[in-house]
Amino acid sequence: MTQALFPLGRGRAEVAPGAVHVPGWLSAGRRRELVEACREWARGPVPLRHTALPGGGVMSVRTVCLGWHWLPYRYSRTADDVNGAPVAPFPGWLADLGREAVAAAFGEAAEAEVGVRADRYAPDAALVNFYDGDARMGMHQDREERSSAPVVSLSIGDSCLFRWGNTESRGRPYTDVLLESGDLFVFGGPSRYAYHGVPKVYPGTGDPGTGMRAGRLNLTLRETGLPAEG
Repeated sequence: MTQALFPLGRGRAEVAPGAVHVPGWLSAGRRRELVEACREWARGPVPLRHTALPGGGVMSVRTVCLGWHWLPYRYSRTADDVNGAPVAPFPGWLADLGREAVAAAFGEAAEAEVGVRADRYAPDAALVNFYDGDARMGMHQDREERSSAPVVSLSIGDSCLFRWGNTESRGRPYTDVLLESGDLFVFGGPSRYAYHGVPKVYPGTGDPGTGMRAGRLNLTLRETGLPAEG
């Protein structure tokens, strides 16, 4: 059974065991800083691109990666599907932000709920996705990582409908959550491999203070569990 659209309001909410939504977590200043950083990363060495899928389709979101380059369905240190260039490094300050995010979502209960203490969370890859008004993300699992550490998701710009599903299939049951600029969503533990997607973006709902004229940025931080030398 599908739950009602946006039933959770705008308070901190556990959407499912191990999956927590924290509205407005990013301050206005941090949003602006992340937008500027994303613009720099999009300039290369690997540019923002539409990812081509093995079946011939092309993703409507545009993506740039840090630390490790994601391509369907594996990680590489070089952008073998774009220009072969080494991926931009994953900055230490972004890992610090990821640890803050896990602490904000779970506090001292992090190890019990998602299998890692917040201060030991060590993300080494980020996918930066840019959604224009027509972009969508189909229901999928984040399962290319060897680590089961939680995924941290940060939203900036236009609001979106975020569909949070189950671990068994792309279909029901699922819960629809409104993600707005500055929102944090962390999922791990029993929710680590739940299907999720973005069926709709709401153009014109963003925060002009971020410096973005339009569109939505989503940063997801992950622990790949891959060896540091690649």
